[in-house]
Amino acid sequence: MIERSLVLIKPDGVQRGIIGDLISRFEKVGLKISASKLVHIDKAFAKKHYKAHVSKEFYKGLEESITSGPVMAIVFEGLHCIEIVRKIVGPTEPRTAPPGTIRGDYSSHSYEYTDPKNIAIRNLIHASTSKKEADDEIKLWFSEGEIFDYDLVHEKHTR
Repeated sequence: MIERSLVLIKPDGVQRGIIGDLISRFEKVGLKISASKLVHIDKAFAKKHYKAHVSKEFYKGLEESITSGPVMAIVFEGLHCIEIVRKIVGPTEPRTAPPGTIRGDYSSHSYEYTDPKNIAIRNLIHASTSKKEADDEIKLWFSEGEIFDYDLVHEKHTR
């Protein structure tokens, strides 16, 4: 099934200058970019994006992290896109992310302990976990006019 997934390269990934390396991992497995933009989000937008986590103890650190610099927002599209993106990204916790995943290969495994209730895991990237979440997140981050439908070269040859 052809799906779309939202991927965010968080400020720690943007600031390290590895956007191209991360995007190429998705493109190499045949996923295509349907939309992308570099944005700096504020706390109000962060609350909308992370609405499921606002009441959790770790939210303050999450909000500070995502608003600390520019975010590269990308919509990827392809067959079983959500599952494939999640495999490439790896588990949320960098310590458990295996080598070969983005978080396993690139996470710095650093935390901010300025306040015991303000722990921010620097795991570089966000990826939608389900079709519903992907649909909701894509609508939040992109307007219809910002999402493109086109064929990759190999798709044109198979029709």
